[in-house]
Amino acid sequence: MDGIADMGGTPGWGPVQPPKKNEPVFAEPWQGRAFALAILSNRVSGGNLDSFRHALERLDRAAYLEEGYYGRWLNAGELRLLDSAILAPAAVDARARNLRGEHVEEPPIPEPAKPDYAPTAEGTLRSIDTAPAFGVGEHVRAKDMSPPGHTRLPRYVRGHVGVVDIVQPAGVLPDTNAHFLGENPQYVYSVRFDSHELWGADAESFDLTVELFESYLDATS
Repeated sequence: MDGIADMGGTPGWGPVQPPKKNEPVFAEPWQGRAFALAILSNRVSGGNLDSFRHALERLDRAAYLEEGYYGRWLNAGELRLLDSAILAPAAVDARARNLRGEHVEEPPIPEPAKPDYAPTAEGTLRSIDTAPAFGVGEHVRAKDMSPPGHTRLPRYVRGHVGVVDIVQPAGVLPDTNAHFLGENPQYVYSVRFDSHELWGADAESFDLTVELFESYLDATS
């Protein structure tokens, strides 16, 4: 889906700030707790990596940008718990108000509705019987599509032509796995794009490599 999370290639965000040497993993203690809670929330809600990424991209602009990186993870963890009815809507707000000394009624605990999902193997790599559709050195075009659900096809490469540099092993397709609609494993391609192809003649000159699933690509001929 096209949301605030798909920020790649968009202007106005300023320069990238590289991490400082020897900076701590978590700048504040709450960030470590938020990280752990997000991981736990996705696990107890029956989710996977792709369902968590889909939760991140469904956050509104304020929840995604204004509460920091680990605030974003915490918000996504809460959304996963709501998706699977582990939490009732407004339950977190009511509990927070009670912890501040207010006296509000908390909503009843709902009946959980976790997805009927189990991975076929550990990790995301899979073996498939078909041969790759594209080869090294082949020109391919990223499909110009805007799916309503999850996808790992960035907006800034859609409709543009690149060159296959590496054919990667097959992996679980995020577009279906995020919605518990099957793993649908596909080959992944390292596709190299010229910066001028993506952003026009006035762009700085460089090559950008993007990992793209087979169903994201069309042949150019």
